[in-house]
Amino acid sequence: MTADVERAYAACAALARSHYENFPVASWLLPARMRPHVAAVYAFARIADDIADEGSASAAERLEALSVWRVRLHDAVDSRAARGIRGASAASPVDRDSLVLAATAHSICELALPIALFDDLLSAFGQDTMTSRYDSWAEVFDYCRRSANPVGRLVLRIAGVRDDALDRSSDALCTALQLTNFWQDFGRDYRAGRIYVPRDVQARCGARETDLAEDTMTPGWRNALRECVDVTAREFEKGRAVCDGVRGRLRLELRVTWLGGLSILRRVAGECDLLHHRPTLGGSDAPTLLWGAFMWARPAGALA
Repeated sequence: MTADVERAYAACAALARSHYENFPVASWLLPARMRPHVAAVYAFARIADDIADEGSASAAERLEALSVWRVRLHDAVDSRAARGIRGASAASPVDRDSLVLAATAHSICELALPIALFDDLLSAFGQDTMTSRYDSWAEVFDYCRRSANPVGRLVLRIAGVRDDALDRSSDALCTALQLTNFWQDFGRDYRAGRIYVPRDVQARCGARETDLAEDTMTPGWRNALRECVDVTAREFEKGRAVCDGVRGRLRLELRVTWLGGLSILRRVAGECDLLHHRPTLGGSDAPTLLWGAFMWARPAGALA
């Protein structure tokens, strides 16, 4: 790996460390050889997410910026492929975005990662600029298919895993994590103008947006979110297989991720006012998660 490419990956790692997440990106649990590539995937998606959420720009401007980001990635990949992967230069990029693109292009070419998965991510970020409500679970799951599932598949490809059954289980785990984040951020998302609880669930449970506008968490909304938690728990159960289907340190990483996500979902289920309170995990939870990953036991009272 050239000095320029190393510098590009270092920029990705720095960006990953600078942002809050429920779980650390490219953590020490991952095999060392995977960490730079996972950080590159994260950094690419992080910048795209920031573009989509740029509040001062119009939806059309954000969509155009995402299109430019996509074109820049494809150009970077085409350029690297044309001059060869091994020993290729990162063209001495100086700004952060160029460094991230150089690292991402290197990972795509070095590991034969499907660029279509990156395009799916950008498609979901583009949808965020235009869509703030979802009519059905089918619409929510389609969003997760593009916003979350590509990350799991890329992690598997980075690990050298190519297995259709594990892909499907990974999709379920990533969808479960995305859904958990929706319910965890219910109040924050509502104040930002978004609701991910499907409208048909709202109608069935008697959950009305007018109540949220009055800053009231009604029984209808609690029932709607309880249904959302149940749907999410079933996705976690389907996602358990991928944690057993990989080997080594990645198996431990995925187990911790699975247990951590389910632990947050349990706290979401136990929170009666998600409009004003955001359940989280803290540092004190880490020993329990690690122990659970080593013993591979579900947390007591788990939903699934």
